[in-house]
Amino acid sequence: MTSRRTTKGKSSFTHFSSLRGITGGMTSFTDQLVGDAGRLVLTAVKTVAMFATAAIALRLSERRTIAEFAPYDWAAAVAIGAIVGRTATAADTSCLVGSVALVALLAAHSALTRARFLPGVARLVDPPIRVLVEHGHVNRRAARRAGLTDADLDGILRRHGHFSAATVRWAIVEPKGAVTVIDDDQ
Repeated sequence: MTSRRTTKGKSSFTHFSSLRGITGGMTSFTDQLVGDAGRLVLTAVKTVAMFATAAIALRLSERRTIAEFAPYDWAAAVAIGAIVGRTATAADTSCLVGSVALVALLAAHSALTRARFLPGVARLVDPPIRVLVEHGHVNRRAARRAGLTDADLDGILRRHGHFSAATVRWAIVEPKGAVTVIDDDQ
């Protein structure tokens, strides 16, 4: 709740203590919408600095496209966004703290990417391939384990030019989630 108070011809909004707790102590409607102009400039500078840090760090890391993301790549991408967003907009998080968190995350991601060459790590990180169709026969159990319904599998096969599993030698869910379809005549 707010009440209007006039002091020497100037109007301002004051908040009751219950509202002050909700709004974090901001004292006017304008503060709620705009905030402090100095803080806006600082936010813009921090955003550019975090973007530059992320761009440089990502440039130095392994090149992978979104289509090639493994599940741990997605987790890293979401965490990068959270770090950059939080650092850019939080008054209590310095650019240096955000940069250190970002570099640490990318270093951990790079280490995990390299550790995948070890068989034990690869088994933990990379999902196994799943054979959905073998010589024209659909493996419904593998399709279920891959989270694919019959309609999903039919759609995938149609996108690869097959109207039936009977003309497919192999349909395989690759570790990164793409489905490879090999024709029966190949």
